[in-house]
Amino acid sequence: MRFVAIFAMGIALARALPGSPPSSPRTPTPAAARVAPDFSRPDLDRQEIRLSAYRGKIVLLNFWATWCAPCLAEMPRFAEWQQKYGPRGLRILGVSMDDDVAPVRTTYRRLKLNYPVVMGDETLGAMYGGILGLPVTLLIDGEGRIRFRHDGETGLEVLEREIRELLPGP
Repeated sequence: MRFVAIFAMGIALARALPGSPPSSPRTPTPAAARVAPDFSRPDLDRQEIRLSAYRGKIVLLNFWATWCAPCLAEMPRFAEWQQKYGPRGLRILGVSMDDDVAPVRTTYRRLKLNYPVVMGDETLGAMYGGILGLPVTLLIDGEGRIRFRHDGETGLEVLEREIRELLPGP
């Protein structure tokens, strides 16, 4: 219960801050979009991942959990996109909101994911305006600005269109 109260307070605070993204299911943010908060976390192979290291790339930042059916349904497509659009500058980064790393590792192997996954927590979630439901997917442009935020299940065709819009070239 304390976790929910802390997240609710974080959301209220984040929404009160200038430049915070609104919370609609598909939230295109204005041209002067808020810069994505930087963080550094070890991935499942214990390699340090720093979001700011992806500057110059388009980042799909996906908050998910092993118990979230819509999350598990979209992740194989994210792996396809990493392979398809990676050469053009897409980087996918998963943030598991599970409490234990063991089921995350099992899911990562079972789905044959080809992108890094780090463990998230309420602090990281609060940095992004609160993560109350899953999945939450953000698209971050090459300058590190949050351009789109999707709360809950989103049509994959919408996400792919937004990725193509942000990627350079044809």
